[in-house]
Amino acid sequence: CWWVLPVCEGAPPHGGRLGSGRGGGEARAQMIRFLLLQNRQGKTRLSKWYVPYEDAEKQSIQVECHKIVTQREAKFTNFVEWRNHKLVYRRYAGLFFTLCVDVNDNELACLEAIHLFVEILDQYFGNVCELDLVFNFHKVFVILDEYMLSGEVMETSKPLILSRIHTIDRLLENS
Repeated sequence: CWWVLPVCEGAPPHGGRLGSGRGGGEARAQMIRFLLLQNRQGKTRLSKWYVPYEDAEKQSIQVECHKIVTQREAKFTNFVEWRNHKLVYRRYAGLFFTLCVDVNDNELACLEAIHLFVEILDQYFGNVCELDLVFNFHKVFVILDEYMLSGEVMETSKPLILSRIHTIDRLLENS
């Protein structure tokens, strides 16, 4: 048939692309397992779980992650291997933003994802603080869902995300 491509020597069978799969050169979406926002005292202000865990395990993960990120010296990097994954964290004022990702994921892209999330929160709330997150947690979850979906960053345009959030706010006000 004319639509079947001939298989060249060294090419993958069935017309597949070179570099597909985990080990290849193809860009793949990063899988975020969970996101934690914790204060210095260890109180979790926001948690979003993209992989199912039992409630008891979630509690132990939160305690363990808090210990790791708060007791780590500032001279070390903001990522650390943990269990079979990697914790990437960043401190903003009194809050620690922690992502758990696969070991092979790009740490700098994760740090950038955290930073963009903080910028979006800051622009939406106008100089965001911990109390904004506590008293408006439902809005923070809406913002997070516009930014990340199923453990993957879906939209990186700050103006577009904020525009969607303001549209949702207007719809809620009118209803």
